[in-house]
Formats: sequence, C-alpha cells, structure tokens
Amino acid sequence: MDISVVKYSGEDTGRKISLSNEVFGVEPNDHAIYLDVKQYLANQRQGTHKSKERGEISGSTRKIKRQKGTGTARAGSIKSPVFRGGGRVFGPQPRNYSFKLNKKLKELARKSVLTYKAKDNSIAVVEDFNFEAPKTKEYIKMLEALSLGNKKTLLVLSEGNKNIVLSGRNVQNTKVITADSLNTYDVLHADNLILSESSLEKIDNLLKK
Repeated sequence: MDISVVKYSGEDTGRKISLSNEVFGVEPNDHAIYLDVKQYLANQRQGTHKSKERGEISGSTRKIKRQKGTGTARAGSIKSPVFRGGGRVFGPQPRNYSFKLNKKLKELARKSVLTYKAKDNSIAVVEDFNFEAPKTKEYIKMLEALSLGNKKTLLVLSEGNKNIVLSGRNVQNTKVITADSLNTYDVLHADNLILSESSLEKIDNLLKK
C-alpha cells in the first residue's frame, strides 16, 4: 500500500512511501489485541489499595460486655468486624496486577491494529520536521493543516524531540510517542496516526523481526 508523504504544513511533497505488508497488511487477530490492551491497562494499576483487618485495628482488647445475660449475641472485642470501626473481613490487600504475554503475541497485536488503521485510511505520513521552540499554536496549526483538528491523534516520532513533545502536551486528544514505545492501546485509542517518515522505517525494523 502506497501513501503520500506530506509536510507538516499540509503541503504534498510529491513523494509516496510504501507501507510494508508484513506490518500493515497482516491478517488481524482481535483476541491478540484484546489481550495486549488488557495487559497494558493492568500494568497501569498501582495495586496500593489496603484495608485493615481485625488484627491491625487499634483498640482495647477488653471484653466489652459479659458473656451471658444481656439478651444479645456474645462479643469479645471492639475490633470485631460486626462493629462500626472494626476490622474489615476479606478486604483489599496490596497486589501486582501485571501478567506476562509472549513477545510474538504482542507483536501480532501491534501489527493487527496498524493493519486496521491502514485499511481505514487513518494513517498520515509526515516528512521529518522540528519546531524551533515549544509552541502549542504550531502543533495545533499542524493538526489543522492535516485536517485532523477535531480527531484523536497519535504522533509517532523516530526519537524523542523535546520541542514537539512540549508543543503537543497541552493539546486535547493528542499524544506524542516514539516508535520504540508504540503500543496497541495508544494506536487503538487514536482515531488517526501521524507517522514521521523516519519512524515508519523504525516501526518496520521493530516488527519485522
């Protein structure tokens, strides 16, 4: 599949670049996408939730009332879960939510979402560019020139660029990442992908292995 290369100002360079069938033309696997997104979201969870059990509550250990003759149930401690302020039974404890996925499955998931974007014509390839200084206006102007002003976009660069990252940081519904950190969730979450020309080569090298 051939796609036109444009400048970040929206001008056509007159050149075309081929999207690799090994990366952008595979048979999509929806289950691989589901598992990869599930792992990504699980890895974002801190797992620091905690409630105190009966043994961790501060309180008197004195028996709060006599065993018999009160007409109510027996009670031995104010820290019992049946009383207000007592310990919690089977409450949440700190845990790690992450789980392992095979490398090949994660690669298949990324290829699958990139294939979907290519089929939907939701990929734009932009000639490598840079901003002289961090300017949010410049980033918004670029999106408008590419007719993507009202879309959720993901800009993928070949390597980190401080000026571009800072320019896009405050723009709603947009994200800037490098080809090394390309992941299934971000691609799926975006309506349109904006790939810098050099990042396309890097993505091919990463996913063709």
